[in-house]
Amino acid sequence: MSQSTMSQSIVSPSVMPRGLDAGRLAHLGATVAADIAAGRYHGAGIIVARDGKIGLEEALGRVRSTSQSPVRKDSVFSLLSVTKAFTNVLVLRAIERGQLSLFTKVSSVIPEFSGLPRSEVTVEHLLTHKSGLPGVYTPRPGMYLDRLDEIIAAICSSLNCVDEPGTRVSYAPMAGQALLGELLRRTDPLKRSYRQIVTDDLFTPLGMSDSAIGVRADLKSRHIPPELPPHFPATHPGSSDLGTHGAFEEEQSEMPWVGGFATAGDLYRFAEMLRRGGALDGQRILSPRMVDVATRNFTGDLPNLMFAARGLTRGWKPSPAYLGLGFQLRGEAMSRHIFGTLTSPRTFGNQGAGSTLYWVDPDLGMTFVCLTVPVLDDGDNIERFQRLSDIAVAAAT
Repeated sequence: MSQSTMSQSIVSPSVMPRGLDAGRLAHLGATVAADIAAGRYHGAGIIVARDGKIGLEEALGRVRSTSQSPVRKDSVFSLLSVTKAFTNVLVLRAIERGQLSLFTKVSSVIPEFSGLPRSEVTVEHLLTHKSGLPGVYTPRPGMYLDRLDEIIAAICSSLNCVDEPGTRVSYAPMAGQALLGELLRRTDPLKRSYRQIVTDDLFTPLGMSDSAIGVRADLKSRHIPPELPPHFPATHPGSSDLGTHGAFEEEQSEMPWVGGFATAGDLYRFAEMLRRGGALDGQRILSPRMVDVATRNFTGDLPNLMFAARGLTRGWKPSPAYLGLGFQLRGEAMSRHIFGTLTSPRTFGNQGAGSTLYWVDPDLGMTFVCLTVPVLDDGDNIERFQRLSDIAVAAAT
């Protein structure tokens, strides 16, 4: 099914899907437009739906600070850490198929990842950011990031845990998902690459034809390269030497933590699959039971140490991490949250550094997707998406 058959522009009140207020959705679109006009960010693609019916789909602004080219509904965004959701879902699928379990030790599949304490790291630790691995963006300074085999070799030779596995929650931007991607590859019965597994087992069955791991050649003309600020704590060089963040423009790149690309419409299909209990248009990716279990709190009241430290610079009190098996959760506490303050506690989703977000509220039956440029400061991004998420939820009637 094409994106055009799944998506609609803002519809008139006379045909507005039941349970969404047309005027409030129009206000959400106008708010994003006003933010762009005020220079808070350059462009955005946004979709809001309820019970599988799209009430708002907009492409607004321009693709880059130095360009007047408009963001379009078929624009392909770099998803950054939303890519982790693709990797995580396929790991959950591998657990359902018996290839892995939550208690599988990474070292039992990747023997190079040996030595205490990291030999005790399990799949569950990686999915919940309790591995104790350091919060680094590269295993070795200056190395190319687009080759998964080289990344894994560098992780195994250079990184060890800084905490005992299972004791603390600290977001691992790179190493955890790289290892999960390699676990998928090494346990795949068909011996496929990570890129091919994601394409065959996720993108193709879900009809995500405008999505890829690595910038597929036919998507390059629509791709919006990520615009990261000069102070961003990482660079992303690729083996073709295309610039500071050139890995995001490599066709053959395999970065299970940040290397995904999609349109807003395709990411909506992925999120809808999760909202519907793991299946979409007759294609089942996960069981309803797995979705239910994976979107429960596996980190108790532990804070996410990396995010808590960043929040303290703004005077924000730490709150529980609320992490499921590969998903961020809204949780019970009233706190600064990228999913807003009005979403239900069971709301789950994933975010990418300062720019990309999707969430699913199973209680309200709502799906929210927003992909933006450029990458904002973490705190500014949380405040931006908290505000937009609250406006979106306020449209539910």
